[in-house]
Amino acid sequence: MLGLGTSQSPAMHSGDRASFDPPPDFRRRFHFLRKSLRAALSAQLVGGEVAQPVARESSAVEPTRETHLKVMDDKPDPGTPSENSEVLFSFGVIADIQYADLEDGYNFQGNRRRYYRHSLLHLRSAIEHWNTEGSPPRCVLQLGDIIDGYNAQYQVSEKSLELVMNTFQMLKVPVHHTWGNHEFYNFSRNYLTNSKLNTKFLEDQIVHHPETVPSEDYYAYHFVPFPQFRFILLDAYDLSVLGVDQSSPKYQQCLKILKEHNPNSELNSPQGLSEPQFVQFNGGFSQEQLNWLNEVLTFSDTNQEKVVIVSHLPIYPEASDSVCLAWNYRDALAVIWSHKCVVCFFAGHTHDGGYSEDPFGVHHINLEGVIETAPDSQAFGTVYVYPDKMMLKGRGRVPDRIMNYKKENAFQF
Repeated sequence: MLGLGTSQSPAMHSGDRASFDPPPDFRRRFHFLRKSLRAALSAQLVGGEVAQPVARESSAVEPTRETHLKVMDDKPDPGTPSENSEVLFSFGVIADIQYADLEDGYNFQGNRRRYYRHSLLHLRSAIEHWNTEGSPPRCVLQLGDIIDGYNAQYQVSEKSLELVMNTFQMLKVPVHHTWGNHEFYNFSRNYLTNSKLNTKFLEDQIVHHPETVPSEDYYAYHFVPFPQFRFILLDAYDLSVLGVDQSSPKYQQCLKILKEHNPNSELNSPQGLSEPQFVQFNGGFSQEQLNWLNEVLTFSDTNQEKVVIVSHLPIYPEASDSVCLAWNYRDALAVIWSHKCVVCFFAGHTHDGGYSEDPFGVHHINLEGVIETAPDSQAFGTVYVYPDKMMLKGRGRVPDRIMNYKKENAFQF
C-alpha cells in the first residue's frame, strides 16, 4: 500500500486501448460479459455493500461477504492426503512484507500498527516452514511490496532490498516476485527490470504459440509448476504514474487517465470519487497486456489447463476495499470471465485480506499483509492442490480457504 518517495524510470511504451483488436468471437463474448459485469456489480452480486472509500489506504474493516467460504478451524492439515483425494502439489503465498529498518509505526489512518523490522522475522519463519514441509511446495508467490516506501526517504532502498533478497535465498524452492506500489516508491521500472525482483526467467515458453509470449513493455509472464496447471503473473502497474519518467509519453498518458477520474489536488486521495480506485497508489492493465492474457487463457481453455492468476492489486470488489482495486478491474474481469480455466486470483495490497467467489466460479483471495502482523502471529499460507479443489492452509492471520473447481473443470486422475 501507500508509502513515501518515488523514483522514475525511462519511458515504457505499452499498448493502449486503441490497439485492442480481438477476434470477432471474443468481441461478442467480451461485450456480453462487460454488460453482465456492470449489472452484477451494480446489484452487488451476493448482497451487502462494497466497502466505502477511505482516505488513502484501506480501512481496518475486513470484508464479511464470504458466502462461499468454508473455514477449516480444527480440521486436519489439508496437506495430508485423504482416502478419496490426493494432493497433487502445493505452493506458498506471502504478501506485503514491506520491510524497513524502522521502529513500529501506523498506517495512514493511524488505526493499524505496522511492524517494519519484525516483518523480516516473519518472512524467515515462513521460509523455515516451507523448507521443512514433508513435501515442499513447488514454488512461492510473493505478492508485492517487498520493502516499504520509507526506505527511499532514508536512501536505503538497495540495502533493505538486498537484506530481504538474501533472506529469500534461504528458500529451497523458486520464488516468483510480483511488483506493487512500494517497489515503485523505491525503484524505477528500469531498475526493477534489471534486478533480482524480475523473475521472468522462470517463465514457460509454449512452442508454436508466439501469441502467448508477453511483451517487454510490461512485467508479466506465465509458468507451469505442475502438468495441466498454469500460473499467470500480471503487472498491475502497467498503467501507472509510478516508476516512469515524468517527461515520457507513457507517464503523460497515465496521468491523463488518473486526472480524468480523480480531480483532487492530492491524487492519493479517493475523497468524493465515484470510482475510488483511481488514486496514485493504484494502477491498471494496458490493453496490450489484457490481449496477451486473453491469448494465454485461450490456450489454457483449449488444453484443459487450470489457471491461477497473481497480481499485487485485487480486481473483485466483493473481496476488497473499493479504494484498493486496479483502475480498470472491470476490463480484467471481463477477460477472465470469458474463459473457463481460471480457478483463483491471488492479490495483496489491502493488508486486511479478503475473499469472495464471483458468479463465474473464480475465487478471489486477498492475502493478509505481513507488515501489519504482530510479532506473536504470522501471515502466510500454503495452497494444496487436489484434482477437484485447492485448499489454502493459512498461518496466523491468514484463514483457511477451500476453493472448489467449477464442476466441469475437475480432473479425473
